[in-house]
Amino acid sequence: MNADYFGPVARPDEETEQAARARHEQLTKPAGSLGRLEELGIWISACQGECPPRDLDDCRVYVFAGDHGVAQGGVSAYPSEVSIQMLANIEAKGAGVNAIADIAGATVTGVDISLDHDAEGPYRIRRSCGSIDREDAMSEEEVDKAIRTGIAIADAAVDEGADLLIAGDLGIGNTTPAAALIGAVTNSEPVVVVGRGTGIDDEGWKLKVAAVRDAMFRVRRLRNDPVEVLRRISSPDMTVMAAFLAQAAVRRTPVILDGVVVTSAALLADQLAPGARDWWVAGHKSAEPAHALALRHLDKEPLLEYGMRLGEGSGAVAALPLVKSGVSVLRLSLIHISEPTRLLSI
Repeated sequence: MNADYFGPVARPDEETEQAARARHEQLTKPAGSLGRLEELGIWISACQGECPPRDLDDCRVYVFAGDHGVAQGGVSAYPSEVSIQMLANIEAKGAGVNAIADIAGATVTGVDISLDHDAEGPYRIRRSCGSIDREDAMSEEEVDKAIRTGIAIADAAVDEGADLLIAGDLGIGNTTPAAALIGAVTNSEPVVVVGRGTGIDDEGWKLKVAAVRDAMFRVRRLRNDPVEVLRRISSPDMTVMAAFLAQAAVRRTPVILDGVVVTSAALLADQLAPGARDWWVAGHKSAEPAHALALRHLDKEPLLEYGMRLGEGSGAVAALPLVKSGVSVLRLSLIHISEPTRLLSI
């Protein structure tokens, strides 16, 4: 199963990128003296096709929530009921990501994709999902709906004027499918990709390794079929996330990637829409070992490394002010100064 869902992904505008680099040469500072902040501004400029770039006034975080059948097998330190409480806290603006987003100047929207309760909503796919170590996460109809849902959410955000998008994850047990996806795409061993998640003990870690091993075995011959890999060993929320990230690239909208769960979805998004990775930067590197593997596979250097592992888009939002700073520097007014004065300033 591998339907064509996504149009071609163009690269960020190379001509504008060169204009942005040239502009940095004209600012009253030594070229390259602001390091990666300069590169971030150049990247945003190329994404927008404008030099200097527009301010990032409409930055949006979408937290995709879902539960996971595999969580019933002892792979998490918390029961799945906690997921519903966590989403309610985000919607009440009482979560960590809300506090960080308020400072960074971003809005946060929680999206119930597949939490384990009876509910209705425009983006609901199903209640929880199959336990990926022994059964498929979704049916073919459900994975199709999940992909189209992710596309629709990204399209709506871009059509409404979003300048930059962030995907966040929420769901007890979601680092298990994330580890399985990363292991499958990067061809890594289960013991290498499995971390402690929400804080499991040694026995829980062993159960998680076994679950990831069995899930990876179920897709061992499907590395070139991202839709089928998602259907079998991800979840509805992670599939929506992958489609959201892919469609953002199709729509030429920059994205800051969050932690291990979002980055696992990004691996599949880059397969669904080849070249999508050019429209992303990595906000941070989490404490999960698989995250470093996924970032290396995508050739992304994280902006922050604070040992964060909350998810919910929190690490990406924490990095947002750096991206905005890069834009602000590139928007500085050019001042004509004589060469001797310029040399003195350097």
